[in-house]
Amino acid sequence: MSSRRLQLVWSIKQAPQAVLRVAFASTDRTRVNQHFGAAEGFAVYDVTPDKATLVGVAEFAEEAMDGNEDKLLAKVGYLSGCAAVYVMAIGASAIKKLLAAGIQPIRVGEIDAIDDLLVEISGAMRDGGVPWIDRALAAQAKGDDRFAAMEDEGWQG
Repeated sequence: MSSRRLQLVWSIKQAPQAVLRVAFASTDRTRVNQHFGAAEGFAVYDVTPDKATLVGVAEFAEEAMDGNEDKLLAKVGYLSGCAAVYVMAIGASAIKKLLAAGIQPIRVGEIDAIDDLLVEISGAMRDGGVPWIDRALAAQAKGDDRFAAMEDEGWQG
């Protein structure tokens, strides 16, 4: 009886599509219209070069803008895993906390429609040229390469 061996000649590995999680400080989930520290809500989207998907909404109690650092920790904690958060305004201590958590704060000059910003983010993911998006995608790709290398080496957890 001869032994038969199955040989894999080729395989198709589809690279995972880049996804950036982005939050928007918003009271109505349609416009960026909140100061980070006093934000009553955040709309969180997963954005790819082709589409954006709403993945979460957070609501926070109305608070005074000054004097409560705990409110910042709760908001930064909720945004964990986001690449960026869009806000109308933001204080220095909030900026430090977000950057330490790997989240890029982005201040808009006027009330911007979230849908328009999502289109801009998707386009920048395809075309490049927006520094924070380029950095986030490069960091994501570096992480993907690290795991791919472990897989190729037969890494065992």
